[in-house]
Amino acid sequence: MAQNCCANTEFTGLDPAYKRILWIIIAINGLMFGVEMIAGIQAQSQALQADALDFLGDTLSYGISLWAIGKSVTIRSNAALFKGLSLTLMAIWVLGSTIYRVFVLNSPQPIAMGSVAVAAFAANVLSVLLLMRYKDGDANVRSVWLCSRNDAIGNLVVLCAAGAVWWLGSAWPDLLVAAIMAGLFLSSAWQITRQALKEKRDAALACSSEPEKDTCCSSEPKKDTCCS
Repeated sequence: MAQNCCANTEFTGLDPAYKRILWIIIAINGLMFGVEMIAGIQAQSQALQADALDFLGDTLSYGISLWAIGKSVTIRSNAALFKGLSLTLMAIWVLGSTIYRVFVLNSPQPIAMGSVAVAAFAANVLSVLLLMRYKDGDANVRSVWLCSRNDAIGNLVVLCAAGAVWWLGSAWPDLLVAAIMAGLFLSSAWQITRQALKEKRDAALACSSEPEKDTCCSSEPKKDTCCS
């Protein structure tokens, strides 16, 4: 019966207000990527550069999320899987570059680290507040929330690292924070991937039990169907 197809009632992003919020957050993240990457290079901070890369990943991720809204379950879950993969690749890059920096230690500039981290934290807190009411939903929607939450946590940790670098006069706190952020990327990638795979399995089961309801598996579902 049709209600089997519509069993999943999770929020999928089909809300004009949610889409407007995504556009605002895309602009915020794109701007902060440029600011933080330049500052990270100038301050020789691996943690800032890792956080800047996260801003870039989020900008692209939110763009994909916006595009996937209204698509079929398969397309939305595939978009979430792509974002899980991108988070994994970012974690590998951060870990690799951090290991490299261990052998060429240059103490970063703590004042620059702290100043930029404060601005980044403010930007991410704004994003988190805008997304608070949309934190639960399908894998595509949830991935947006997890990325914003990760950014806010990451900025707080970068602030702590800046204080530790200033206090100890050592680059090790900066490198440790970069490694912690890589672990956070991997954790979020796992959560997003697990939920996306579950949604794909559930959709496949619904379609196999109701083969005549081809809208369930359609890559271009009609707007009035349950899988839109």
